Amino acid sequence: MKTRSVYVGMIGVFFLLLYTSVAWANKSSVAIEAPNQAAKGSEVVVRLNVSHSANNFIHYTDWVVVKADGEEIARWEYSALDKPEGEKFTKQVKITVDKDVEIEAQSHCNMHGSAGISKRIIFVK
Repeated sequence: MKTRSVYVGMIGVFFLLLYTSVAWANKSSVAIEAPNQAAKGSEVVVRLNVSHSANNFIHYTDWVVVKADGEEIARWEYSALDKPEGEKFTKQVKITVDKDVEIEAQSHCNMHGSAGISKRIIFVK
């Protein structure tokens, strides 16, 4: 009987801790790092700094996407068994710029959604 009470107590503590981390969680957000200007025809690196608290097997960033002028150029998808590297992680893509280009990026939490789309313009000089 004591053993059963211990197991029930341990399970209760587990769910309390799990619930607490979810309660402190936020929407997944992404910040774009890219140069303001680039020479025509040059390749630039676009870094996406993704932030989301409480990445665990139930609650995590489930996707990150980046677009150039409205066209998807990269996507990363995650699952409970293949979670992001941490609460803060970076992804990057390289693009060749021939004209001014608008970069959009968004990340999404499987429980709380997205903090919105981040935008950045790279001007060709």
